Amino acid sequence: MKKNEEYVVQIVDNGFEGEGIAKISGQTIFVPNAIKDEKVKIKILKVTTKVAYAKVLEILEKSEHRRLTDCDTDSQCGGCSLRHMDYDYTVQMKKNSVENTLKKALGREILVDEIIPMEAPFYYRNKLQYPLGVSENGELTMGVFAKRSHKIIPTGHCQIQNELAQKIANDIFAFAKENKICGYNEKNQTGILRHIVVRVGVKTNEAMVTLVVNHLKMPKEKELVDFLTSQYPQIKTIVKNLNDKNTNVILGTKNEIIFGDGYITDILLGKKFKISNLSFYQVNPIQTEKLYAKAIQYAQLAGCETVFDLYCGIGTIGICASDKAKQLFGMETIPEAISDAKENAKLNHVKNSEFFVGDVEKTLPEFVQKRNIKPDVVFVDPPRKGCDKTALETLLKIEPKRIVYVSCNPATLGRDLKVLENKYESKKLAICDMFPWTAHVECVAVLNFK
Repeated sequence: MKKNEEYVVQIVDNGFEGEGIAKISGQTIFVPNAIKDEKVKIKILKVTTKVAYAKVLEILEKSEHRRLTDCDTDSQCGGCSLRHMDYDYTVQMKKNSVENTLKKALGREILVDEIIPMEAPFYYRNKLQYPLGVSENGELTMGVFAKRSHKIIPTGHCQIQNELAQKIANDIFAFAKENKICGYNEKNQTGILRHIVVRVGVKTNEAMVTLVVNHLKMPKEKELVDFLTSQYPQIKTIVKNLNDKNTNVILGTKNEIIFGDGYITDILLGKKFKISNLSFYQVNPIQTEKLYAKAIQYAQLAGCETVFDLYCGIGTIGICASDKAKQLFGMETIPEAISDAKENAKLNHVKNSEFFVGDVEKTLPEFVQKRNIKPDVVFVDPPRKGCDKTALETLLKIEPKRIVYVSCNPATLGRDLKVLENKYESKKLAICDMFPWTAHVECVAVLNFK
């Protein structure tokens, strides 16, 4: 098999990213935008010693699960890699992917207790992040980055971004264009506007605008603030964020509030949360409520338990569960997040909670030793890399009755469950479709002490 050769193949499966999988003489070929059971004509793009990569030239036999795409740019931006499939099929595919991943890690099957799809899987992202730059003809451009590059694909309308956030971003773009406010030029690191970030409280309809700038002096700043606040009463705050580093990170560390008080609020499971532009807050709050409700159900709290909330962020899971617990302790490495968590506890009159700054792997063993407090239930919601080895060892040492593990990465979930199963039984989990039309999936697993 060589680059640029063409073949007709049968798609035998779909991979973890939703790509089609074909075989030629025993060699695996990954084919984006192809669906299991389809017959397709492909062109080989790259060949390695183990696998090959190809693109679809023609679909000869279509899957019954194929749908017409309803987006002009999905093939370029890579945000919605499953948009060519029926929604119900994407959810089932994610279930299969999670089951296969965990079976490989654990050497056995684990029961999927429930699949939680999204009833209306559109416009669900409450956080829009659009880069601004300079097009080839020198004009201001805004949109999303193309797959595996920093080329900006102009995006006027996106079916997973919040509609209010899109309107605000489009109006900022139009204002910047009219007033000749320069976009950021990555090559020579010049220009002013790098990103527009808009967060929306879905339950409160409050909006926050963050203007990520290359330097703090921005022309027509007051006029832009006046324009936005007159057009959108939903905008409660506008923040200017300085990022003058040559980096892929969107936000810098310096904020200047130019309207409002720097935060918005939203509601999860009846609890109100303050959200700043640096806060981690799940991007799909509709599904987050379902995920957290399942996690709290798995915890089986009776009101007498000591609960630890590890990697707690702004305290969302713990505070939502606080009414059912005796006492709550949250730990998180980001100081601003812990500050928000403490504020959120006050906001919701949660008096049985304490929150601490520090790396979980270091803070957890120190806290347990110093305070001599043993948790009955532990919520764990780590980043994609999963739990630190020391944190897992500490959990095995302190032996809580139950561990409820929320994960955005089935691979690291499986790895960590394998370690915890030295003392715990993980018999079931729920799958929540937090990111419809993408290959990402959220899981919550419960582990009971043997």
